[in-house]
Amino acid sequence: MGLPRTITALTCVAALSATAACTAAEGAEIHSARGTAARVPAADPRPYARADAAFGLDLLGAWCRRDPKANIVLSPSSLAGGLGMVHLGARGDTAKAIARTLHLPSGDPLPGLHARTGALRAVGGKDVALRVTDQVWADKRVKTNGDYLDRVATAYDAGLKQLDIAGDPDAARRAVNDAVKKDTGGHIADLLPVNSVSRGTGWILTDAVYLKARWAQEFTRSGTAPSRFTTAAGATVQAPAMRRDATYGYARTGGWTAVDLPYTGGRLSMTALLPDASGTGCPSLSAGTLDRVTTALKPAMVGLTLPKADLKSRTEAKPLLTALGMGIAFSDKADLTGMSPQALQLQFVRHAATLRVDEKGTEAAAATAAGVAVLGAAPPRDKIEVAFDRPYLLIVRDTRTGEPLFLARVADPTRS
Repeated sequence: MGLPRTITALTCVAALSATAACTAAEGAEIHSARGTAARVPAADPRPYARADAAFGLDLLGAWCRRDPKANIVLSPSSLAGGLGMVHLGARGDTAKAIARTLHLPSGDPLPGLHARTGALRAVGGKDVALRVTDQVWADKRVKTNGDYLDRVATAYDAGLKQLDIAGDPDAARRAVNDAVKKDTGGHIADLLPVNSVSRGTGWILTDAVYLKARWAQEFTRSGTAPSRFTTAAGATVQAPAMRRDATYGYARTGGWTAVDLPYTGGRLSMTALLPDASGTGCPSLSAGTLDRVTTALKPAMVGLTLPKADLKSRTEAKPLLTALGMGIAFSDKADLTGMSPQALQLQFVRHAATLRVDEKGTEAAAATAAGVAVLGAAPPRDKIEVAFDRPYLLIVRDTRTGEPLFLARVADPTRS
């Protein structure tokens, strides 16, 4: 699996006054003052990783209840990044509702978010590539608060790009889509569908994630064979499944059996979780239980049977986020004035993700776009057999911080 190069180009750097509009060539990137990052106190990113896991599991559960027979893949990290930029511009009850939905720790979020972003940027190495890109897109006519741009730059390393949204909404939509497609290695195309961006859209906040990583211990293609799998619909199918006898992190606790598959370098891993209950319904996994399961992982000789997977999902997340308590942000009661005195309410939150798991490793991508309306131990000697033969979960995570990069429910591995 070839690894992509990560190239960062800064076209211009500018410190913005409190509510001044910036003048630049359309599509040029304008970064707010980066000197603020040097003054951010050191912080532990792990509380924000736990928050992202809790939010991601909440969203996965709500999505599964809406469509219980579907394969689902999402990126808690990407969604938390896109919505986190909204939160930094929210005030009053709107800020509180978003913080509750995202499970954000109390206090000033900037140090923790800055540490979280730094930890994500530090991931990478031989046979592992992780690219995370955050961006604020604004109509060239609107005024974006300089303090807000400083905060998103500090928290998410996000810059500002101006577009003629009001003059040509579809051209602006295509520009955002093209950037997202590039940032996700071509895997997320047309994140924003036709007519999703209107003349009333003042800002689009995007977060894109791309991952390509090899297993520390690869599977052999000759070991892959059809294996019996009971789908979420209750049907029995023959799914191509990888087979390997090896030492993996293993745990059985809290109603779940978990096998942890590290990628090269050990910084990232994918944890496959099989519920002890044999039902095919939606998973009931809390962040606390996930933490206990991953903490309990110990080396064991495992005879692993794991289906190959090639998953694709996309959704308009507004109904799901409303069900989780964030409805005020989409209503006329929203307060996003921390972003701009012209900012009204969220118009949409689009999310798309892909996840491919095969003998060599994992390739995954995700993107989130939020649109804002504008006013005008020693291994045991015995081998443990673990066959993922019914609906299960996959979590690609940073083993140092616990940050959940991708979260998936495999309902039927023979379908995408």
